[in-house]
Amino acid sequence: MTVPGIAYTELYVEDAHKYAAQLRDDWGFTLTAPTAVAPGTAQVLAHQGSIRVLVTSAVETEHQVAEWVRRHGDGVAVIALRHTDKVAAAAAAERALNAGGGCLDGAGTVSGFGDLALRFTDAVDLLPAGELPGAGALSLLDHVAIVVPGGQLERSVEWAVRGLGFREIFREYVEVGDQAMDSRVVQSPCGAVTFTLLEPDTSRAAGQIDGFLAAHGGAGVQHLAWATASITDSVRELAARGVAFLSTPGAYYEALEGRLGPTAIPVSELRETHVLVDRDHGGELFQIFARSTHPRRTFFLELVERRGAGTFGTANIKALYEAVERERATADS
Repeated sequence: MTVPGIAYTELYVEDAHKYAAQLRDDWGFTLTAPTAVAPGTAQVLAHQGSIRVLVTSAVETEHQVAEWVRRHGDGVAVIALRHTDKVAAAAAAERALNAGGGCLDGAGTVSGFGDLALRFTDAVDLLPAGELPGAGALSLLDHVAIVVPGGQLERSVEWAVRGLGFREIFREYVEVGDQAMDSRVVQSPCGAVTFTLLEPDTSRAAGQIDGFLAAHGGAGVQHLAWATASITDSVRELAARGVAFLSTPGAYYEALEGRLGPTAIPVSELRETHVLVDRDHGGELFQIFARSTHPRRTFFLELVERRGAGTFGTANIKALYEAVERERATADS
């Protein structure tokens, strides 16, 4: 049994129409009214390439969506895992439950990472009949980064392997000054779904991962990474729309050639756009992280371009950690 892909991510937010408009204006998504709206909610479907983001807000203060937003703020509440048919989706949900997932409803929705819900579905596409996929710079959802409390990373990886049928493909221990975190990456057998799981090292000084857990109110999605065919072109286009990206010190690029040698995108272009690059056995990975616009400074977005790389190399996770630390220091000053 495998997961063919992510059908959609669902964000619970305070105002669905306002949030969706930001995805349209800043990130170039096309907005569509869903064919059916969940009772007691307002919903907008944002789509671009194969990316589907269902934006949901409550119309009543006592609705479960409103309660989720009060606990966590706007953020990813549901990841819908697409299966070939209803039988396969039901079997996958049962497997996740038997492996220790929590039952959230009787319709194939399971909790495995705090309040983050995994919905097992046979939905091929949420677009209404005749609606064309939104055109833009972004093509697909590359990976989802999920933060779990200290001491829960091993258990979370084991649940992903036993409950979801994923396999572990990468691990990294990151130290920045007195802070540290563990990172483990799990992926569906076909490679279509990738979760990066992060845990603070609680034996070290508290840092941004601890800060996420405190501000978010437990485990949850730290960021979504969207893939693009040309990351430098996309950065320029999205920056012109108003998206602010994290900056990278010049010293990173001065050391780049000595660390990696020649790169597919010239270092001068990477420096201009603040794009990071790393390499694994398969090729190169280019990444950049947008500044968080979340009031709690938790959830943010990422752009990725892969040129053969299947994992995350050995340096970019630390570079991300350091970039977020600089952003936190600036905001606190």
